[in-house]
Amino acid sequence: MARISGVNIPTNKKVHIALTYIFGIGNKIAKDICGEASVDLSKRVNELNDDELNKIRDLIDQNYSVEGDLRRKISMDIKRLNDLGCYRGLRHRKKLPVRGQRTHTNARTRKGKAVAIAGKKKVTKG
Repeated sequence: MARISGVNIPTNKKVHIALTYIFGIGNKIAKDICGEASVDLSKRVNELNDDELNKIRDLIDQNYSVEGDLRRKISMDIKRLNDLGCYRGLRHRKKLPVRGQRTHTNARTRKGKAVAIAGKKKVTKG
């Protein structure tokens, strides 16, 4: 198992796919890292030698904020918005969508599972 930034990346996957298992590294950044480290994209992680793995590790440590540092930075940014009391901070505090999406319908991902209102019955004609 190759271990990069405290994450065991899968050994049987291609290098640029395996790098996306690290929080903060997506497809484009993974391909950029492989290009900078001069690692062939068709190689699998178990085919990499120690020099290539060390080169990838060093690139990630120097140039990218990943895993714990990135999670800490994101949570500190949200805490700052909450402390300021700005609109985005209030939306975070109320657990509502922050970026202007509608909430009359939808927004279920952010608001959670819908809860039925007790005592509300449909009016029947008759």
